Amino acid sequence: MIVTFTANPSLDRTASVGGPLVRGGVHRLSGVTVEPGGKGVNVARVVHLAGRDVVAVLPAAPSDPLLAALTELGVAHRAVPVPTLARTNLTLTEPDGETTKLNEPGAPLSPETTDRLLEALTQAARGAEWVVLSGSLPPGAPADWYATLLAAVRAGGAKVAVDTSDAPLLALADAFPAATPDLLKPNGEELAQLTGADGARLEAGAARGDLGPVVEAAATLVGRGVPAVLATLGGAGAVLVTADGAWHATPPPVVPRSTVGAGDSSVAGYVLADLDGLDAPGRLRRAVAYGSAAAALPGTGLPSPAELDVDGVVVTALAAAGGPQPGAASTAVSDTSTTLTAPPASTREAAVPPTT
Repeated sequence: MIVTFTANPSLDRTASVGGPLVRGGVHRLSGVTVEPGGKGVNVARVVHLAGRDVVAVLPAAPSDPLLAALTELGVAHRAVPVPTLARTNLTLTEPDGETTKLNEPGAPLSPETTDRLLEALTQAARGAEWVVLSGSLPPGAPADWYATLLAAVRAGGAKVAVDTSDAPLLALADAFPAATPDLLKPNGEELAQLTGADGARLEAGAARGDLGPVVEAAATLVGRGVPAVLATLGGAGAVLVTADGAWHATPPPVVPRSTVGAGDSSVAGYVLADLDGLDAPGRLRRAVAYGSAAAALPGTGLPSPAELDVDGVVVTALAAAGGPQPGAASTAVSDTSTTLTAPPASTREAAVPPTT
């Protein structure tokens, strides 16, 4: 069982524009879709498509179209009633895959509602193997709420993944090492927020193949007690750092159509791979395969296992400074592998396209 938690769910409206987005211009929209969203909801949808048991915990009014959409998709959910409907987020995608997001802040949560959400999550997490805490926090939720939620669900024995940003991410880091998740998934900007690194330097370096600053920043978090840091780097792929090593995945040649849900799909892929007993390179492989598949889909489409490309990406073992392991040999890593005595220098993998 996997449980996801989305404090700030949404209905995601995605529309395609026929050419480059021009500020102040008039655009004709095509391919408009509306799907249940929020980062944890997206993770739950991907897990459901993979045929695994999942429950999405979220605040929602009983009459909210968001819940009707989840029911129609067959995604099990546990909703704590709130008086207002979920926010609506608007995403505009251009022909080259460039994505512009306009996200509403979400309705405030009362202290009583936050207490009930904590109770609902704790109950749902009993017996779960993974709990995924994802997304922004709405007004009324304390900035350090993820640390509180993490401690509550970990008491039941579940592993915890966190994917958030800004104040909630920084508040969680302030609670390290007592509140370290088993998986932390920052993008380049969020990694810089956590470590005080230069975000522009991280992204520019990764774009030209200099991964040293990314590995060093992620290794700082591992040194503070985080078992695994999965840093998604847009077109430069993704880096996974654990206490045992670091690996980089480069993207296959894909045509991005929408990056909505790509990062969430990567989290789902990592967790699913862990449930299947894969080692660190195998978990990275599955994670980036899901992220790439999501970016190749239009609108808010999320990938099923049949849509994965696991053969188009190179995964390279990295030294602490971010370069290839000296003297390491190129080795193929199977999606069903479970152990490695040493990280391989190069494996064929799927990679993460531009994500948030």
